[in-house]
Formats: sequence, C-alpha cells, structure tokens
Amino acid sequence: MTTATPPELEPTPPSPSPPPSPPRRRVSAGLAVSLVLAGMVVGAVGMRLVSGAAAPGGHAGAHPTTYSCPMHPTIVQDHPGDCPICGMALEQVEAAPAPAAAPPAGPRQVVGYRSPMDPSVISPTPRKDEMGMDYLPVYQDELAAGPPVAGLAPIDIDPGRQQLIGLRTAPVERARIGGQLRVVGRIAIDETRVRHVNVKSAGFVERIFVNYLGQRVRRGDPLFTLFSPDLLAAQEEYLLALRSRSALAGGGNDDAAQALIDAARRRLALWDVPASELRKLETTGRPIRAVTFYSPASGVVTKKDVVEGMKLEAGAMPYEIVDLSSVWVIADVYEAELRQVAVGVSATLTLTAYPGRSFAGTVAFLAPMLDPQTRTIKVRLSFANPSGDLRPEMFGEVVLSTAAHDALVVPADAIIDSGTSQVVFVAQGSGRFEPRQVELGQRDGAIVEVTRGLRLDERVVTRANFLIDSESRLRGSLSDLAAGADAGPERAQVLPGTGAAP
Repeated sequence: MTTATPPELEPTPPSPSPPPSPPRRRVSAGLAVSLVLAGMVVGAVGMRLVSGAAAPGGHAGAHPTTYSCPMHPTIVQDHPGDCPICGMALEQVEAAPAPAAAPPAGPRQVVGYRSPMDPSVISPTPRKDEMGMDYLPVYQDELAAGPPVAGLAPIDIDPGRQQLIGLRTAPVERARIGGQLRVVGRIAIDETRVRHVNVKSAGFVERIFVNYLGQRVRRGDPLFTLFSPDLLAAQEEYLLALRSRSALAGGGNDDAAQALIDAARRRLALWDVPASELRKLETTGRPIRAVTFYSPASGVVTKKDVVEGMKLEAGAMPYEIVDLSSVWVIADVYEAELRQVAVGVSATLTLTAYPGRSFAGTVAFLAPMLDPQTRTIKVRLSFANPSGDLRPEMFGEVVLSTAAHDALVVPADAIIDSGTSQVVFVAQGSGRFEPRQVELGQRDGAIVEVTRGLRLDERVVTRANFLIDSESRLRGSLSDLAAGADAGPERAQVLPGTGAAP
C-alpha cells in the first residue's frame, strides 16, 4: 500500500538556470553599427538635399542655391548667414547645371594613366608610384577634342568651383593707350660741364683758398698759390725782355725786342699764368714768388687733391669743378618700350624730396648698346638746374611724353607669360575656358595692348588664371598622350615636355 504524498510535500525539481546573457560589448557593437548605418542614411539624404539632384524629368528647385564662405570653402549651407570660423558673410554659390549629355554607353577607352599624387606625371601604361600606389586611368571622354594652343587644352569649371577658387573675368576693351612712359631716373652730373684744374710745371703749394669738397666757387675765385722755380725763371725772362725793349728803343731793333717780349709772355700763358698775374708783373717789375691759380668755371668742387706744402708734379690735377646749373638724368628703358622714345621727346621729373614740384627736360641721347644684364637701354635726359635742387645720385620718376593711340586692351593680370609666348584664357560661356595665344603691344600701367588673338567684348580670366593654366596644361598633356596612343606604341612612349614616365 502506498501512501500518497501531499502536493505541498513533493520535492520541487530544480529550476533550470537562466541562459547566460551575451557580453555587453556585443550589445555595444551592435548599437554602434546601427548608429553608423543610420548616420550614413541621414548623411546621404542630407547630401542629396544639398546637391539638389533632380529626379528624372526634373522639377522646380532641382539646383538649389547654396551659400559658402569665400575664405573657408568647406563651410556650405542652404541659407544666408555668417561663417562660424571667420565671421564673414556667406556668399551665394549657384549649383552647377546638369550635364548636357550623358556619357557614351559602352566600355570607356583608356588612353593613359596618371599619378594619384601628382597629376602632371602620366604614363601610357599601368604602373605604380614610389609609394606603391597604382596610377589612375585616364579615359578618352575626359579629354578635350584638341588643344588650340600647343600644350594647353580648354577646360570646364562649374560656377560653384569658380566661386571657390576666386575666378574673375574682365572684358576686352578698346581704350586710349600710350601718351606716357614712366621710368625710374637717376640724376647725374653733366659730363660736358666738368672742369679740371691742372698745373703745367712742378712746384710747391704755399696756400690754398678752397678747403673742402662740395664748396661752391665762382669763375675767377682763387684756388691756391704755387711756387715753381720754372715759373719764377720764366717771369725773370719776361722782365728782361721788357727791359731790353726799353734799352733798344729807337735803335731800329724794336721788332726784335717785341718778339722777345711776345715769346716770354706766350711761355707764361702756356703755363696757365693768369693775365692778372702778368699785369701785376708788368706793373711791379718784380717776379712773383708764388703764382695764384683761379677757378676756370662756376660750380661745385667735386675733387680736392691738394694740401698746403705738398709738391705738385707737372700734369697734376689738384681740383675738379662741376657746373650743376644743368644736370643729366639717366633712365633705363626696356627694349620693348624703346620704340616710344626718341631724341627730343619731352619729359617730366618728380622727386620724393620735393612733393608737388616737377622739373621739365628732354631726351638728349640714347645709348647705342643694350645692357646685357638688365636688358635695358640707357636713356639720357637733360634738365636745367638753376636752383641747384637737382642733386647728383638722387632718384626720381621720369614721365616721357609719347604718342597715344587706340587699341584693344586687357588687364595685365590676364597675361600668362612663359617667356616664349603669351597666353590668356577666354571665357566661352557655360563654364568653359579656352586658352588663346596672343601678341602684345604697348604696356600702360595696369593694362596691356593686344595686337593679335582677341576680339572686342570677349572676356578673359584675370584671377585664378594660374590655377586654370595648370589644369589646362594637364589636359593638354593627356591629349598628347591620347594622340600618341592612337598613333601606335612607338609614339605613345615618347611624350616630350609632359613628364611622362616610360
């Protein structure tokens, strides 16, 4: 007989232990993945809203207006405001229009490869750079049909990128050019107004009257006295000739006596004995121990090589005197501007030392040779200087009056000068810019004359043109590469001037 056990007394089976919970890191990783995916979705939606990509068929607002900071192009938003970095007002940027035609269907033709780090380095075959990175393929549909200028190709830049790189254009205009040529001038002494004081006979300086450089003298002012045994002997001969004439007077030898006097006087004159000293000699009848020498011209002493007591040899030049009542101005003119300059052309000189004043002069001489170092020609101008305000070695601006004429002009900033050619980039509309080789004429300040290559009212790039030039040269090199590939493997291996690797 069995005895039933009450339910409350039955043993309770052990409850199964709950399953171990997954590690917290797995939950965190799953949550992170979900957040990343959600962020990508939101970012993609945001990018689609900002880019304004239109659905097939298009609708209003397909290309919304965005605003960007001119100093920080990465700051872009869909409404006006201020840059959070620099505080500048955001500028409106129009989105690029949709492409006119879809790329051609079918496989794209590879014409070459370019370095991912330096796009100017290209190769006709696949390869790796020094860092082991593969060269990127360049496709035929990415290239221009053909560069109108050797080594350059037209490029397309959407309005948004134009705004970000600061691209600006200016029209080709017809303007009055010339009339003035501005050059820098240096004041120099007039070499035709330099006088040297020299002595014809050796002697000793007993006294000097002009003691320092820069001292102004007038014609006839005493400079120094010289004791010369030769001059003393010549004076005695002259006095003897005078006494002989008196003794021989009435004896029929007057002509001979006068000839002796003339010869002695001529000898003293050849030794630069002044006429005043001769008259003094005739009056006193006694020889002058130290003969005084006088200034031959009015001017400024620019050389003094004499002191009291020193001996001067025959031919010595103790003083140099320059007349500064007229001066030269030496200017350098480039060979391209030489056709505007001729002898007799009037000029105006202005100096920072005399604000508001100008001095009038004329072109007096053009050097027959070019300076090989500066590639300029020395032009000499003559200026009157009665007041002495124009001092040698001062610098000033010289404005030459030249003939003016009408011409097509562009801003000088539009010209890209390689040394062998001059190129501008012409805006063709719809964001397309074409390189154009031009020939230049006269330059006048911030504008330059274009004699060939442009038409009136065309627009040329004046800012960011060097960025466009580098991109155009890259496209031109790739076009050469494509042409070489079409011509065969032999030509494709030879790409002069493109930096292509073999």
